[in-house]
Amino acid sequence: MVTDLLLVLAGGLIGAPTRYLTGVAVKSRVHSPFPYGTLTANAAACLLLGFLAESALRGHLDTSAQLLLATGFCGALSTWSTFSYEVLTLTCVRRVALAGLYLTVTVLLGTALSFVGAAVANTVW
Repeated sequence: MVTDLLLVLAGGLIGAPTRYLTGVAVKSRVHSPFPYGTLTANAAACLLLGFLAESALRGHLDTSAQLLLATGFCGALSTWSTFSYEVLTLTCVRRVALAGLYLTVTVLLGTALSFVGAAVANTVW
């Protein structure tokens, strides 16, 4: 139990700053009210998580690696709360169409990238 918790913590210690730095890097290059930074981090997490999930299903990722990479790293890299907050904020400042676009793109892109990640793992393994 303690070892599992430490694995999740270690993954999160890498995933959280990766998410933050991804957002900073994207915002410094793209000046837009559309939250591209969060979208990028969430998209990357979905792609990687699809790959990791398929790898685990095929027996190429043990429980420790799943805890470290899928639960810890991807869990900290992706951020539902920031996504929800950004949708709310866009709506509150009357950018409802942009909020709707962000919501739709995030859900569809994230789901599609999960399948792409799984397909890549399927090809690799």
